[in-house]
Amino acid sequence: MKAHIKVCLLSAVSCVTLAACSSMKTPANIEEVSRGAGYQAQYRATSQTDNETAFLQSASMNTANCRPEIGGGRNSDIGKWSGPSLNSLLGEKLSRNDLVQVTVDGDELLSKAYVVSRDGNLKLPYLPPIPAQGRSTAEVEAALAQALVAENFYETPPRIAVRITDFASVSVGVVGAVFEPHAVEIGGVQGDAMDTRRQQALGASTEGRNLSAALRAAGGVRPDADLSAVELHRQGRIYQMDLRGVFDGTDPTDIMMLTGDKIVVKSRMCFQDDLMRPSPISPPGVSLYLSNLTQPATGNAPSAIGRESRQVPYGTRFMQAVVNTNCVGGAKTTNANRSAVLFSRNPVTGVSVVIERRIENLLRRGDRDDYDPYVLPGDAIACYDSAVTSVAEIGRVIGTIGAATLLLND
Repeated sequence: MKAHIKVCLLSAVSCVTLAACSSMKTPANIEEVSRGAGYQAQYRATSQTDNETAFLQSASMNTANCRPEIGGGRNSDIGKWSGPSLNSLLGEKLSRNDLVQVTVDGDELLSKAYVVSRDGNLKLPYLPPIPAQGRSTAEVEAALAQALVAENFYETPPRIAVRITDFASVSVGVVGAVFEPHAVEIGGVQGDAMDTRRQQALGASTEGRNLSAALRAAGGVRPDADLSAVELHRQGRIYQMDLRGVFDGTDPTDIMMLTGDKIVVKSRMCFQDDLMRPSPISPPGVSLYLSNLTQPATGNAPSAIGRESRQVPYGTRFMQAVVNTNCVGGAKTTNANRSAVLFSRNPVTGVSVVIERRIENLLRRGDRDDYDPYVLPGDAIACYDSAVTSVAEIGRVIGTIGAATLLLND
């Protein structure tokens, strides 16, 4: 019986040793990432001796197959937030469940707080419903004055003030070239976070109900987004907006969203490197999910990673993420040949991709930006130790098996 167990243990040692000596298979991908045919041209692993590959060609390779921008040049007719064609969308607009304070000069019966009803109307006593959804307070004031005269409450329009005292959350649909297309709810404020003094002040507003907040709530715009003609569908009309100025900071105005709005972001079907940086409509960051921390990091707690994922800025590259997640460093003799693997997905086609890089090679290449891909939301990274470290691990395993063999002999 003991002899049989020894044979099994020796077989296990042989299998472990052979596994350490064998090399990992190159990841197989449906997309031809080696030729730059993936979502990012940076996915390809070019050779430093390849004369056909000059420095920093990835950006031009990415844009080679871009569809033309719908909005055309920067001076196109597509509306800008600061331009006259979108004036009707700017300013405060009432939406369902907004709380307003109506003051009719000399009328205590009508002067009180009201909530915009589910059908988008203000309902005051003895008056027909006053349409409020999508209107400014000035438009509601005019409609209310007209209704009071029409119902013979006044012979001439009275002085009226309508003020928003609390902005309700709104539900907005976001589809197209965003990382998480879905209906989002934005603008709500929890009770313990309310600023009552601000609510009671004249002119109080909110930034939480803006279009940029809706795009960020849907994961932010993807690198293939066509920002030249983003569509806003509202109450049967379609507005086209040029958001390129929002991205680079030259058009900082924003639009307040209403319940029932829909945002459509078209795709240029290509990766645009210049969109891989933080902006009001970009993803708030990238969460990295680590697998198999390597030798310098003995565990999550000692590495200060904690049990949650690690957050890095949007626009972080693979090499930066590998360093950030403690995959780099340690003794050169045991860790110089470590590799890291990036698991990503093409958001346009839904095809997964696996990219493997030798960390030391990536560190020392002058053209690293050419094949150092950007990390996207939802990506994951796995680190693999060097062969020397693996052999050391085998020694530890053999020692454990040897100790077990001695116990069996006793």
